[in-house]
Amino acid sequence: MEWKNWSGRLACSPGEIVIPKGESEIVSAVRASAAAGRRVRCVGAGHSHSRLVLTNETLIDMASTSGVVRADLPKAEVTIRGGTRISALGPPLRKLGLALHNQGDIDRQSIAGAVATGTHGTGPTLQNLSASVVGARIVLANGDVVDTRADLEPDLFKACQVSLGALGVMSEITLAVREPYRLEEQMWLDDLDEVLGRIDELTQATRHFEFFWQPGGTRIACKSLAETTAPVVTPLGKEGTRLSWSYEVLANERDDRHSEMEYSIPAESGPECMAAIRDLIAHDFPDLSWPVEYRTLASDDVWLSTAKGRETVTISIHQGIDVEDEPLFRACEKVFLSYAGRPHWGKVHYLGGEGLRTAHEDWDEWWRVRDSVDPEGRFLNPYLAELAGRGK
Repeated sequence: MEWKNWSGRLACSPGEIVIPKGESEIVSAVRASAAAGRRVRCVGAGHSHSRLVLTNETLIDMASTSGVVRADLPKAEVTIRGGTRISALGPPLRKLGLALHNQGDIDRQSIAGAVATGTHGTGPTLQNLSASVVGARIVLANGDVVDTRADLEPDLFKACQVSLGALGVMSEITLAVREPYRLEEQMWLDDLDEVLGRIDELTQATRHFEFFWQPGGTRIACKSLAETTAPVVTPLGKEGTRLSWSYEVLANERDDRHSEMEYSIPAESGPECMAAIRDLIAHDFPDLSWPVEYRTLASDDVWLSTAKGRETVTISIHQGIDVEDEPLFRACEKVFLSYAGRPHWGKVHYLGGEGLRTAHEDWDEWWRVRDSVDPEGRFLNPYLAELAGRGK
């Protein structure tokens, strides 16, 4: 049997694919794999561009473990099954009087996969999804089920906020949420250099701001989203004109198959790094036809988060799957690293363990906690094992 990620660029041949319908079946799958000496990886939506999922042993597909488990309205918290797609959360949360604080511009990911890789949206006051995690329920390598929060197994909690799927199977995740809200969207064309010169003003003007630069030109497509009390406009407009509930405006259709590299840069270096990427592409990759995306992200205290301890700008490079992406991505990565960049865990990068240790001050501590709950490495695929050998 063969498994492929969303883009089709990554593929593997698992020895078995298990599709549990609930936590008890996850436990059974993990224990059976351990008894057979097989390693285990999990997959949600397969929207990652990195090698985190690839395995020739047991692959647990979380697609059938979906839905809201419970909500705590006084605490503004909601517990969700790990395989739940972000796209399936908006309406049921709004019915409960709740909403995610933020989400990315694609909503096809599972919540466990998005959390495990530190997925984020844009906004200088808004953190990634991992920073919203206040609790998790994890099936460990021996089949035991453990609940963790900041005050319950605190080291495990810190490690699981960005877990890379390497600590166990997250059967449930509890997120801090807020009341439902509406967003009004605007898009306009502008000049790249002018926007970079006004970037602080523009990012502070609304709740969300981002732009897309199309290589080969100087114009960029800017997008802002402002929270509003105005009534929803129906039918839902096209991207750039929407006024509706947050989940209907934040999510976009991005159907063209591609691979992607994204690095997080200290916010103060964002404009200079973006200009350097533009110059690189113009000189060395003039035929690139895919846009470069620029977003902002608030600082957090999450181990392995790309925004830990610093206000952040993220810059994303895209390439079609019919084109070799490595020359472009390696060249861009050199630029990103010169600005103290940290790679997105769910996208392409070429760092080994030592490079990741340099980027993340909690790298060794994360591995210490990971190894304490999985000393035999049951949840490590060859890619993660390689990083462990280089970075521990």
